[in-house]
Order: sequence, then C-alpha cells, then structure tokens
Amino acid sequence: MNECIVCGTTQHESVYKGLLKCQRCGHTVADLNLTDAELFKLYSRNYFFGEEYSDYVADKKVMQNNFKLRLKTLQRFLNPTFHRNLLEIGCAYGFFLEFAQDYFDHVQGIDITEEGVRYARETLHLDAIQSDLLKHDFGEQRFDVVCMWDTIEHIGQPHFYIEKISKQMNNGGLLAITTGDISSLNARIRRSNWRLIHPPTHVHYFSRKTLEKMLNNYGFDVVYNRYCGFYRSVDNIAYNIFVLRQNNPKMYHWLKRLRLTDWYFYLNLYDIMYVIASKR
Repeated sequence: MNECIVCGTTQHESVYKGLLKCQRCGHTVADLNLTDAELFKLYSRNYFFGEEYSDYVADKKVMQNNFKLRLKTLQRFLNPTFHRNLLEIGCAYGFFLEFAQDYFDHVQGIDITEEGVRYARETLHLDAIQSDLLKHDFGEQRFDVVCMWDTIEHIGQPHFYIEKISKQMNNGGLLAITTGDISSLNARIRRSNWRLIHPPTHVHYFSRKTLEKMLNNYGFDVVYNRYCGFYRSVDNIAYNIFVLRQNNPKMYHWLKRLRLTDWYFYLNLYDIMYVIASKR
C-alpha cells in the first residue's frame, strides 16, 4: 500500500471489503492496483451510456438543475471583479460549462473522456480539452475558480491534482468540490452498503476532516463545508436498481413504456459534502 495521500503514513487497516482506512487520519481508499491508463479506460462511452448511466445526455436537464444549485452557493463567495476565469476538472459533456459561461469571462473544461469532450466542443461549442490534468501544460494560464463536481473520488492521485491546481491559481482563487462523506451518518449506518461505495470507479472516500486536511496541505483554507442535496431522475434510479443491480432489464423497460420514469425529484441524504476553499 502506498503512502496515505492526506497524512503520508503507510499504516492501513481493512474496513469494508475492498476498502482500506488510514490508521492515522482515517482517509479511506479502494484497495486497487490500477494504472492511470486502466483507470481512465473505465470512462469510455459505455460508462455514460449503459454502465453507470442509462443515457447521460438525456439527463442533461436534471444535471443542470444540480449545477444551478452549486453555482448559486458558489456565487456567495465570488468577487465579480476578481473571479472571472473558471476551469472545470471532469467536465464530461460540458453541461456545467454551458450553464456557467454566462457568469464568467471565460470558462474552460478538461476531462479524459474523448466522446464527452467532443460533444462539449462540437455540439455545445465550449472550450474543452481531452487530457489528463497532470500531463496537460496550461502554460502561464491562471484560474480564479476551479470546480470539481463529483470528480475527486474518481481520481487515482487527487492530491497531485490539488497541488497542480494550487500552482495555476493566484491567491484568493476559489476551489469548489463535491464528493461523498464517508464519515456522514448515512454512510456509517449503511456501512458496506453505502450507495457511494463502488470501486473501481470510486477510488477515494473522503470525510470532512480528511478533505480539509488535504486541501490545507496545498495552500487552501476551507471557507464553506455543508451537505448538499441533488436532483435525481427516476429513469437513472430505475436503471441502477433493475438493470445494474438486479439484472432485470424487462422491469426497467416496462416502467419506461408506462412513462413512469419521466420525472425527477430533489433529495438530500446528508452524505454529499460541498466544500469551497480559498487559495491563501
């Protein structure tokens, strides 16, 4: 086992099947030995159309409702004369960038998914880059705001991402992150059945404490840390339950034919944290 990305120790213990917990700080990680190439391969077209989502593009309206909520919170911390250039890491098909472009002078996204970035560029006409953040050369670019929506848990070495973000950001820049909280009441009650435990796509499992500590290691002070709700489509929930978990596609397609999956709703399970940090 490599060093803990939060505190550096190599002492870990097994907590749930497939997960290891740092004995010093409590940061939890999937017990995997995947190369970056193997990890990135998970996010091919099938991830967005069949493996994780039934149809990612069809859920655009639901996702943009979530992004509206995220941006509304973020705006409370924005200085209109300073926070003008935004980078989204893990931009996928560009749905957040499309919405956010009206609020910033320039928005840019980066993601490893080739088809998603192509859609963002060619269909939505956005500035999106298909690349690994750690390998991409931004040159002298500086970003005032960086967003990672439900992304940091998917990355093999998120501490290096935070380190690079810090170097591309001036003092006073903002970093916004959403991710699951493994120390939340819901996660502690559900234990190994917590809905957000599913390696290999979810590699790192942060708590409020461990995420704040990692951000502090690279020059960020947390200014906001609350649980956030989200909109979910019934279609995606039904697909996950009946197709991915129960292997019962007939039930899923029956529900779709009856149009019982054509709506969405808001839910807060108090296990997803929304963290905003300022570069000091």
